[in-house]
Amino acid sequence: MPPADNARFLVEASKMRSRQARERAEEAVKAAARRGERPTVVGIANAAGVSRSWLYTQTDLITAINQLQQRAPAPHRSPQHAASEASLQRRLETALERNRQLRDKVADLTRKLETAHGEIRRLRTLTAAPSNGAAERR
Repeated sequence: MPPADNARFLVEASKMRSRQARERAEEAVKAAARRGERPTVVGIANAAGVSRSWLYTQTDLITAINQLQQRAPAPHRSPQHAASEASLQRRLETALERNRQLRDKVADLTRKLETAHGEIRRLRTLTAAPSNGAAERR
């Protein structure tokens, strides 16, 4: 007895999954339109439970998403964002001031180190040079 040919069942199941994915994506786009949202491909894909790559193959849905993006206003910045920006600006200014202080300190320490190395070199040359009396006694 030959094995059963189940290919047609697999094809039917694949078509049904594709149809269901399409229906979920269409519904997600419609829901975004009803809410007046500015939808994104990622948002629609997540809402519909489909992959972004699959959604990009559905040109009519991508066109609908793009049209909704054009109609819906861009999200406005909330006062929280403004406060966050002011906070970030203060943090940046503080960091820049600290950076300047550290640069000054490094420059000061570099000068002191150079002076110390020069003093060490001077002392080494004084102790390394034999005195005239010690050289003559040998």
